[in-house]
Amino acid sequence: MTDLRESSRPAPEVLAAFEAATGFMPVDEGLALYAAAVEAAGRTGLPVLEIGTYCGRSAILLADAARAAGTVALTVDHHRGSEEQQPGWEYHDPTLVDPEVGLMDTLPSFRRTLHRAGLEEYVIALVGRSPQVAAVWGGRLALVFIDGGHTDEHATGDYEGWVQHLAEDGLLVVHDVFPDPADGGQAPYRVFLRALAEGFEEVSVTGSLRVLRRTKA
Repeated sequence: MTDLRESSRPAPEVLAAFEAATGFMPVDEGLALYAAAVEAAGRTGLPVLEIGTYCGRSAILLADAARAAGTVALTVDHHRGSEEQQPGWEYHDPTLVDPEVGLMDTLPSFRRTLHRAGLEEYVIALVGRSPQVAAVWGGRLALVFIDGGHTDEHATGDYEGWVQHLAEDGLLVVHDVFPDPADGGQAPYRVFLRALAEGFEEVSVTGSLRVLRRTKA
């Protein structure tokens, strides 16, 4: 395995914006994601894509990586919150509920996050459910970052829907990979194992973040 982080790090103001944004990704995992996006987008010139945007914390890093490569970051999210963010669950934030409709709505927070970071023009927000968006998407991607719903249905749907659009030698990044069930849900781990079985090779491991490269047939 190679360590992509050795050759790439965001500017201090970008990292500060990432740390100030609402979200759950630790700094070390964010740096690994950023390095992977810089490498993949810089090498291919293609867009990078994330599934699961929430309030835009990781999107800051992907957008800055895309800016450096002269491309864009695509974000896919219905912005109604994942299972664990609904009322009564551990990660629910009542300030993100739209009082008019009574549902989670992270889209306004996401837009404010990008505006504060000065990165709005480098992001295309695809608002909808991942399988539906993937079914109509026709382009190739330098990197696919899976960080959406953590049920088997959602994680598998994200993998099956988007990996087919990944460029040859592109990078697949999977978040919240926990080999030990005591540490967290197993759906992302099962997606990670499937990717290995289907021809991806592991590039780096940082916390629960796995970076994999599509190998040539």
